[in-house]
Amino acid sequence: MSTKKKTTTQTTTTAEAAAAVTPEKKTTAPTKKAAATKTAAKKATAAKKTAAVKKATAAKKTAAAKKTTPAEKTTAPKKVAAAKKAPESHAALVRRARRINRELADVYSYAHPELDFENPFELLVATVLSAQTTDLRVNQTTPRLFAKYPTPEDLAAAVPEEVEELIRPTGFFRAKTKSIMGLAKALRDDFGGEVPGRVDDLVKLPGVGRKTAFVVLGNAFGVPGITVDTHFGRLVRRWKWTEETDPVKVETAVAALFPKSEWTMLSHRVIFHGRRICHSRKPACGACPIAPLCPSYGEGETDPEKAKKLLKYEMGGFPGQRLKPPPDYPGKPAPPLAAG
Repeated sequence: MSTKKKTTTQTTTTAEAAAAVTPEKKTTAPTKKAAATKTAAKKATAAKKTAAVKKATAAKKTAAAKKTTPAEKTTAPKKVAAAKKAPESHAALVRRARRINRELADVYSYAHPELDFENPFELLVATVLSAQTTDLRVNQTTPRLFAKYPTPEDLAAAVPEEVEELIRPTGFFRAKTKSIMGLAKALRDDFGGEVPGRVDDLVKLPGVGRKTAFVVLGNAFGVPGITVDTHFGRLVRRWKWTEETDPVKVETAVAALFPKSEWTMLSHRVIFHGRRICHSRKPACGACPIAPLCPSYGEGETDPEKAKKLLKYEMGGFPGQRLKPPPDYPGKPAPPLAAG
């Protein structure tokens, strides 16, 4: 082969090689551009997603804020209204308290002391025995006691064990025997066998406090007095007549709301209401005649039908507490102890 042919062959081979290489270079450039384009597209898509997420989050926060705003707006006026509500003035309290008393007078026109007695001595002894028990239990117990010891002199000379046995049904019979025999001796020795008609004298007797003294004064002597027992104290606090818990302070606070002439009957009406309707654990609010005047309405049963089932004594169709009730009493007399 000549030199020219070799040269031509080599040139041809080199050109073919170059031609073979060139397309690869041409195709490589577009591939890099495509990759860059894809990367940019991915970044753009990611950016859009991030923006969408941020936008959605912001929208949720805005919606939550809008939901919260109305509640805040409605709460604020309530707080303002509560702050603007003025406390009850003394004059308004007096008017409300006296209206409650008038309403109770209509409901309990027959209100009376719920202890059976024939004279001041019997009422004094019965009241001392009524501590930590019901008037009904006392009324069932005292007939035998007074039949055997009708006067202070008789009771003062009694055998303690015999008295204890007679009053055992009232509970705490040993302590009560000591009290009633002690007061009987004091009446015999210091007051000529008569029950005194002054509170200062009565409270000096064994087992006699202000509550017992005012029961005796109001119902045996006609001297006005406020009887603060557990029922009375509970109700006057529910009615916001006073926040006091000490009986003497309760007595003073309530006495300032009423004329003296009302004190004794007010005590009977409040105690009647506490025993029959406004009970300690479950008051019958739905059957209460003074519900519109009571700031504590709703503490008990408000359904009228359910509340009726909670009524006690004559209000619920059951016997009262006295074996010998007054003639105008609308309920049934209580049964003697032997009859249950």
